[in-house]
Amino acid sequence: MCFQISDQVIDPPFLRKKLLRDASGAYASFEGWVRNHNEGKPVNGLEYTSYQTLAQKEGQRIIEEAKDRFSVEAAACVHRVGTLKIGDIAVWVGVSAAHRDAAFDACRYIIDQTKDRVPIWKREDYLDGPTEWVNCPDNTPR
Repeated sequence: MCFQISDQVIDPPFLRKKLLRDASGAYASFEGWVRNHNEGKPVNGLEYTSYQTLAQKEGQRIIEEAKDRFSVEAAACVHRVGTLKIGDIAVWVGVSAAHRDAAFDACRYIIDQTKDRVPIWKREDYLDGPTEWVNCPDNTPR
């Protein structure tokens, strides 16, 4: 498994099966969902866009770092792009490892590094106003 940018609905049970390993005794995952608010503003939905080639490369680098750093058996991350509605899964991370600490630590590392390093931008659609790019002041797409 690897890092993936996708415009398709994320299917956690399908992805989890790809991480099963005989040497693993633990599995940890994270799902990031589209919520109905941000910083006190009511959100109707959002759109993600990315620089796909660079996002894939940097995301894969993060997966490899996590595997090396935490000695996990398998790890994956899928991030959606396109228009998402409230409740949709925007990002999924899964990790299998021999022990739970490694699985939890690697899962946290992958989502944190993805948010910090991968060129993915979010534009929120507010119920009471215009859309707005958020959490990306220095590299917002034009």
